[in-house]
Amino acid sequence: MRTLNTPAATAVPPTSGTHAPVAPDARHAPDVRRQELAAFLRSRRERITPEQVGLPDTGRRRTPGLRREEVAQLASVGVTWYTWLEQGRDIQVSAQVLGAVARALLLDPNERAHLYTLAGAALPEPGVECPSVTPSVRRVLDQLSPLPACVMNSRYDLLAWNATYAELLGDIDALPFEERNIVWLLFTNEAFRARFLEPEAVGLGVVARLRAALAEHVGDPAWKSLLARLRRASPEFESAWQRHEVGALVNGIKGFVHPVVGTMRMEYTSMWLGRRLGTRLVTYTPVDEETEERLQRLAEL
Repeated sequence: MRTLNTPAATAVPPTSGTHAPVAPDARHAPDVRRQELAAFLRSRRERITPEQVGLPDTGRRRTPGLRREEVAQLASVGVTWYTWLEQGRDIQVSAQVLGAVARALLLDPNERAHLYTLAGAALPEPGVECPSVTPSVRRVLDQLSPLPACVMNSRYDLLAWNATYAELLGDIDALPFEERNIVWLLFTNEAFRARFLEPEAVGLGVVARLRAALAEHVGDPAWKSLLARLRRASPEFESAWQRHEVGALVNGIKGFVHPVVGTMRMEYTSMWLGRRLGTRLVTYTPVDEETEERLQRLAEL
């Protein structure tokens, strides 16, 4: 603990005034709390195995438990942001993002309340937030094959997907965690963009729905980070964003172009995984016999 090497730090009672001197420990309370938060997050992360949260076991690990980037993926937050949080840096933390981190780390109600206290955030009402992608949801994704299906949140982060979806749109597993976002891929990844029959229209629709969803997440660090990255990386996204169009989340038909099986037209349907319109399971079903035949060929790949 630091000490103040000045005469004012000696134990001399005040001779005048109505305000008592502030104790040195009180001045550093926020620093201590952030250090406690960092230690708590590390301890919770290190106790979880990949199998507990439905992640593949990639063999021997240098450290126990989950990696930081895996927690960030499960919580749908940026890897850099979560790393700073676990390092005890002085960053802005919203209650919603803390809830996502709590779910990713499988915290019980007492641990969750402790997390919010250390972060200096108000504990939200129970049952308000959407559950994370559970092993049961991942099993449903696998059972839906050969229909492509994925789970995404309102920020369009890809949280989980089945093998057919990955074959339809490319090797998502090979992408860095922070790039597993539909909006980011549409505007910065030409190979991903080429899988859509009408990429310009799809991009404009996604931007409009992203702006509508942003209204509930203004000030959220994960949202601010994504928008800043997109606006720097893509002039096309910046142009679409400046149109200020908003769109509703509705079901519809989308065309895809696969390099092997060809063009397919499918209807996408969203099924919500919580009480609010946030995290959802999206399935794609053929709208014609030709697409159904090509989808079967896609599943065989």
